[in-house]
Amino acid sequence: QVQLVESGGGLVRAGDSLKLSCSFSGFTFDDFVIGWFRQSPGREREGLGCINSIDSSVDYADSVKGRITISGDYAKNTVHLLMNNLKPEDTGVYYCAAIDGVSLGVMWPEKFEQVGSWAQGTQVTVSS
Repeated sequence: QVQLVESGGGLVRAGDSLKLSCSFSGFTFDDFVIGWFRQSPGREREGLGCINSIDSSVDYADSVKGRITISGDYAKNTVHLLMNNLKPEDTGVYYCAAIDGVSLGVMWPEKFEQVGSWAQGTQVTVSS
């Protein structure tokens, strides 16, 4: 059973950078994908990007491309989301999610919603 635990959220100022971590365990296959999502107040959850374990290939949503970096440290069973130049509109609950046995060429939020395993979420608040 896939289990995900997030860490690293908190209160930051506009313009700051923040790194979130997603520790994982329980995958059956060596090939899996981990995605990052955000739910801002009053908005639907949106996909930010994903990383494939098999080759560390990544894909990012256009809305955040250039400001985020997703990386994997598979020796430590951890995937990171680094966000730069944070804005107040980046405030929200951030989630990582995973799909076992799959690689995705592009970020596919609906696939995670349908079959993914999800972490508990971590709050990020960006003050102006």
